[in-house]
Amino acid sequence: MASTTKHPLNPEYFSKVWEGFAHKHYDVVVIGGGSVGAGAALDAATRGLSVAVIETRDFAAGTSSRSSKMFHGGLRYLAMLDFRLVAESLRERELNMSTLAPHLVKPLKFIFPLTHRMWERVMMFGGFTLYDLMGGAKSVPMQKHYTRKGVLKMAPGLNDDAVVGGVRYYDTLVDDARHTMTVLRTAAEYGADIRTSTQVVGFEKDGNRVVAATVRDTETGEETKVRGSVFINATGVWNNEIEKLAGAKGKFSVHASKGVHIVIPKDRLECDAALCFVTEKSVLFVIPWGEYWIVGTTDTDYKLGRPDPAPTRADIDYILDQLNRRVKHQITHQDIVGVYSGLRPLLEGSSDSTSNLSRNHAVAHVCPGLVSVAGGKYTTYRVIGKDAVDLAIKDVPKQVPESITDQTPILGADGYHALANQISAIARRNDLPATTIEHLLGRYGSLYSEVLAPAKEDASLLNPIDGAEGYIWAEVRYAVTHEGALHLEDVLNRRLRVAMEYDDRGVKAAPAVAEFIAPLLGWDDATREEELSTFEKRVEAELAAERELTDDAANELMVAVGDTRSNIEKGIDL
Repeated sequence: MASTTKHPLNPEYFSKVWEGFAHKHYDVVVIGGGSVGAGAALDAATRGLSVAVIETRDFAAGTSSRSSKMFHGGLRYLAMLDFRLVAESLRERELNMSTLAPHLVKPLKFIFPLTHRMWERVMMFGGFTLYDLMGGAKSVPMQKHYTRKGVLKMAPGLNDDAVVGGVRYYDTLVDDARHTMTVLRTAAEYGADIRTSTQVVGFEKDGNRVVAATVRDTETGEETKVRGSVFINATGVWNNEIEKLAGAKGKFSVHASKGVHIVIPKDRLECDAALCFVTEKSVLFVIPWGEYWIVGTTDTDYKLGRPDPAPTRADIDYILDQLNRRVKHQITHQDIVGVYSGLRPLLEGSSDSTSNLSRNHAVAHVCPGLVSVAGGKYTTYRVIGKDAVDLAIKDVPKQVPESITDQTPILGADGYHALANQISAIARRNDLPATTIEHLLGRYGSLYSEVLAPAKEDASLLNPIDGAEGYIWAEVRYAVTHEGALHLEDVLNRRLRVAMEYDDRGVKAAPAVAEFIAPLLGWDDATREEELSTFEKRVEAELAAERELTDDAANELMVAVGDTRSNIEKGIDL
């Protein structure tokens, strides 16, 4: 079974949405195209509301493409006695793994190494038992305890003296950028108008009620208005700026914490499971990602440029130091193929009752017609979106049904389990290797045939991309024709994950990809060369920033290189 989409996101679609802004009035306008904005958009659209989503850059261009790549069950929050958050996280993890997004959210075996004898095993047994009973073992195996010898058999790459035993448990793996983009595409299928490259530059009020937003096309600089009964501010670390722009004082403020990850080849560490270590400053995950390991993260305050929070040499050194304390074969800077950094939107309340907001999400009516939502975890994006809409609909003058997103699979989920059982047969029918079909099902689910359809007329679309051999050309085409990619960076950084998987950060593949997508996006030769030059300069700046020791020095380099979307109003987009 395979499916197709009614509303592919492409330049023509975005143009129609822009034209529609002039004469439409929406029930709900969502500001922000990250995971929370996506969750809110799908929730509102499936309740029968008219919805618009506006995003300054690209889907998941900020925090939502730079996570640890997990729908995690909240195990660490047991130690903080935050049982509600753990239960909520486990429920959402199970929903996504089994029903809502099984093509994108996959079970992942973990080892939690023990470093202290007796008391730690007893404590972890109690914690994991509670975790399992709360839902952690609903569709995956329960905890299993191992001796030191047993752990080292599964993870021979660990230092012999790094563990005294361990616990096997399960969490999940997800391509965060692809998931967020697919949720937004699903919202579009239910009638939402979705538009990237659209920045809020001002608000219009009737008395103290927000009734419209002035928006700028960050490609052309053109401006128009978007009118709505209520606006949901789902901008994460830009929350405070949007509230200020609306002339409103929020019920909470958001500050940023930087989390950095490195990517290393799979053969640098011999292990057949993901690893989770507790360090003095953060949690260190070692997560399998295709032919690589993702290792992170850090947790440091950050007050500089939010679009491009560059990792520094100090960040990378910290991760390497923590990892090398625990592994036999030392990992060096030369082993690193990718580095990425994201900002957590942590919440600060104004009273003791909000002292734990940084670990949870908060939703508040900032002023009539404007609701702000921030905080929380990627795992609970759906609940956060639902809570935002529940509050926002108080400003919508109609009866609104209850949320049904816990029963609404996203695009590609339909029929996925059956298709996953037919990989060999599908491969034979399409005359492709089974590994290619497995790759496509894991990224597109039941939409895989929509990705492959143009190859019936052009077999070269089935060829691997030079410099990014893990992907085929059909995926590049689909990124532009269906998934809303408007720039070379959108394709290489988020639709494909080339920039974090290849040590040249996508530069080798970039010329051919730029040439391929130019006619699809209507680029002339000058535009294509500008796209390529901008991408290469941004990669150069990122690599240079990674050699700097301080955030200030690294940020200076990223600010100097500029943004892919050239008409962003910088005074607002801090």
